[in-house]
Amino acid sequence: MASSVSSSAPDSAKRGLPLHTRIFIGLFAGLVLGLACNLLLPGDERVRWFVQNIAYPAGQIFLRLIFMVIIPLIFSALALGVADLGDVNRVGRIGLKTFLFTIVITGVSVLIGIALTNLVQPGIGIATSDRESLLNTLNANRQTVSGAISMAKESKTAIQTILDIIPRNPFVDMVGAFDPAYRGGGLLSVMFFALVFGAAIALSDRTRTQTLVGFLQGLNDVVMKIIDFAMRLAPYGVAGLMFSTTSQLGFQLIAVLSKYVLVVLGALAIHQFITYGLIVKFAAKRNPFEFFRDIQEVMLTAFSTSSSNATLPTSIRVTNEKLGVHPDITSFVLTIGSTANQNGSALFEGITVLFLAQFYGITLDFGQQLTVVLLSILAGVGTAGVPGASFPLLVVVMQSVGVPAEGIGIIIGVDRILDMSRTVVNVTGDIALATWVAASETDSPSRPPHLGGHFDAPSGAAIHTAIHPSVQPSKMAD
Repeated sequence: MASSVSSSAPDSAKRGLPLHTRIFIGLFAGLVLGLACNLLLPGDERVRWFVQNIAYPAGQIFLRLIFMVIIPLIFSALALGVADLGDVNRVGRIGLKTFLFTIVITGVSVLIGIALTNLVQPGIGIATSDRESLLNTLNANRQTVSGAISMAKESKTAIQTILDIIPRNPFVDMVGAFDPAYRGGGLLSVMFFALVFGAAIALSDRTRTQTLVGFLQGLNDVVMKIIDFAMRLAPYGVAGLMFSTTSQLGFQLIAVLSKYVLVVLGALAIHQFITYGLIVKFAAKRNPFEFFRDIQEVMLTAFSTSSSNATLPTSIRVTNEKLGVHPDITSFVLTIGSTANQNGSALFEGITVLFLAQFYGITLDFGQQLTVVLLSILAGVGTAGVPGASFPLLVVVMQSVGVPAEGIGIIIGVDRILDMSRTVVNVTGDIALATWVAASETDSPSRPPHLGGHFDAPSGAAIHTAIHPSVQPSKMAD
């Protein structure tokens, strides 16, 4: 270990501050400057011009560099992960663990949110003047509300949703994966295709598929290098995204909705640090404090981008390098989790439905609240890992228990900060899931051995070398 530290120290010195520190500085600078502009220059046209022409585009450049490689990353990572696992029974076992964890822990998150909402009752006792100001926001947000309601009306049956996961044309699903109006399977279909593709590779003759596997490994390495380029812009992109958000937030609206915002943030914090902390300690056999310290770069990236999909490359790299989870499991579990394991989104939807019911004076009995729990779990699994993807499914849950769908316009003004926060919970849940699966698949939870199979997926050291070529694999040894 000593040689590792000494040999990599000069490289660290050349690079200056660690990436997560620079991201935090960018996030903090954007936050402080945005809040200052909102307080001192409310509604100022110069601030609005700066957001529209500088801050927002800077953040979007960073995000788009990430999003443009998400599809090849998901396909290559999942296909290689399944191919390297080799044993189809093992793939099925890990898939079943991932599914059960997602359903159970998402259920826990929704119950935490609903229990806290029933306890605090943030929608009751709002002053008449404040209630009128909230209702006035419905007109301001009418376009967003109308879009979410129209998409909710187009929601598919459960059978059609399952059928759409199996793509007729996976390339069409790749094209529409990040389009909110796309009604096909999207990313889930791409993942299904990658899983089947990887399983077919594992069951084929190695000598005849070796070139194909080499291509997928090369594609994965190239994608990670592109992500490395994008992450160099992360501190500036994060600063732009934070400034764009905080400079435009209406503090009067936040004050009126403060109880609702605090309930959501409190429930997310309980789930983040208590639920996941217990899972990490007792199921994954790790120190929770070290776990959260090691993934701080992931949490900062998730908070600033509000997207599980955009955070996926950072999640994979950090889970491989800092947590030592084998790339086979990382590629499989984190890629699926970025879309299917949306604990924070499900928690938010459960709280929001109850809050709006209280706001409108609608009493939801036990059976209706149970319906909210079950539908929020399903909505959490079906929510895309991109900003603002919760609204159409949230409308579906609201309509199922008689809460006016137009009510989402009331909380749109504060959703950005809530979206950023619940994304942190979503990606932390994915990594907690990966560490638990790794611990359950081997006797050494910290650094699982190669799981076997026909092919050698790139190791954590190989991926690290692809991202930081100046650091040789031997320097990563313990």
